[in-house]
Amino acid sequence: MAGITESLPAATGVTEEAPADMADLLSRAYELGDMIKQSAVAADYVYWKEVADKDEQVLAFKRLFAKAKDKFAECERFGRFHPDYNEALEQVYELQAQMDLLEPVLRFKAAEEALDELLHEVSLSIARAVSDTIKVPDNNPNPKGCGSGGSCSCGSGGCG
Repeated sequence: MAGITESLPAATGVTEEAPADMADLLSRAYELGDMIKQSAVAADYVYWKEVADKDEQVLAFKRLFAKAKDKFAECERFGRFHPDYNEALEQVYELQAQMDLLEPVLRFKAAEEALDELLHEVSLSIARAVSDTIKVPDNNPNPKGCGSGGSCSCGSGGCG
């Protein structure tokens, strides 16, 4: 994904001395959103989402998964002491793992991750243009540093 934000058009008509008009900022944000929607990354995401949503094997697994989740929810009402709790939980995990191996699901998740990475990179670029200490949310369960930007210079005493 590196290099994607470098190809975005530079802001024109905005100087560092003049404060930006909120309406202009929002307009540019919508333009940027439209550019992202028209990108190959977004098109790939939409395509594989539609394929996965219509695939008969995926739909069959979704039905089985929904039943397994319902059974687990019923067991969960009584807690881990329910006699079928562990079996129901294992079945949910097993069905999820099997569904994740289906090609449409694999490709959809890869496209989703690529789009998420693009959105994060754009958000990070915008945030860093304002300040190096602004935190940018990330879906990564193992962030690289404070604010997910890789630098550990936040006001909370650093990362560690």
